[in-house]
Amino acid sequence: MRGALSNPINPMPIFFRRPPLHRHNAPTIELDRVCVAYADRPALEDVSFQVRRGERVAVVGPNGAGKSTLFNVIVGTVKPSSGKVSIYGSGPAEHTCIGYVPQRNKIDWRFPATVWDVVMMGRTARIGLLRRPGRADRQMVEQALVEAQAADLARRQIGELSGGQQQRVFLARALAQEAEVLLLDEPLTGLDTPSQQAVLEILEGLGSRGIGILVATHDLGQAAQMYDRILLLNRRLIADGPPSQLMTSQMLSRAYGSHLHILPTPDATVALADECCSDEEMGEGMELVG
Repeated sequence: MRGALSNPINPMPIFFRRPPLHRHNAPTIELDRVCVAYADRPALEDVSFQVRRGERVAVVGPNGAGKSTLFNVIVGTVKPSSGKVSIYGSGPAEHTCIGYVPQRNKIDWRFPATVWDVVMMGRTARIGLLRRPGRADRQMVEQALVEAQAADLARRQIGELSGGQQQRVFLARALAQEAEVLLLDEPLTGLDTPSQQAVLEILEGLGSRGIGILVATHDLGQAAQMYDRILLLNRRLIADGPPSQLMTSQMLSRAYGSHLHILPTPDATVALADECCSDEEMGEGMELVG
C-alpha cells in the first residue's frame, strides 16, 4: 500500500514506494496535450513539450500564464484535467528525480525546522518515513549543504534566514534528494543582487554537472542570456525554441499583449511591464532585453 504526506516546508508529497525505473530512451519530462482548469477556468490549455536530460530551459510568460501550475503538474501535486504527464516514461507522482524549489511566498516559514531538517527532507522519499537516516544519508546532506554554500547555516531555524539563504537551503534539499532536474519557480524574486548572484552561480555549477534546470522567470534578460531554450507560455504554449528566435518584440507580444512596451533606448530594445499586479508581486517590476 502506498501512503503520502506533505508539510508547509515540503510541498511535494512523500511517497513510500520504490520509485519507478527510468526509461532512459524516454524524455526526462514529457507533456502531451495537458489541460488544467480551476473552477472551470482554464489554467493550462493543450500544452505539449519535451525536456531532455541536462537541458536548461526558461519558462517565460506574464503573471497568470500558468507557470506555477505547470510546475505543479510536472511534480504531481496537480493532476491535469486532460492530457498526460510523463517522467522518464511513467507518471510523475512517485519519482524522486525531480527537485522542486517553489516560490518563497508559498512556504510557511514559521514551521519549526532547522536547515538540517529541511535538507534531510530531501532524503525522506528515498529512505522512507519510518526509517532513520543512515550514515550515507547524513553525508549526502552535508555534501549538499556545502555545494549550496549553506553549511554554516545547518543548525539555524529556517524562518530566521534571509531570502537568499532560504533559496540556497532549498537548492541543498534538491541536491540531497539526488534530483536529476530542478524546477525553480521565480527563484530570484525579492533577493538582493549578491543573493541573486550566489543562486545563479550554484545553478551554473549544477548545469555543468548535467542536472537539468527549468526556471520560471519574469526576467527576460536572464532568460535570454542563461538558458539554451525558452518556453513562452500564456496558458497555451505560444512558442518553444532558442532565445535568438523568441526574444523579439513580435514573438513576445504574442504572449504579453498590451503588457509589452517598446523603449527606444540604445541600451534596450524591449521592456516588459506587467500592469496586472504590483511591483512587489513582480519582483523587479520591469525587465530589459538587449
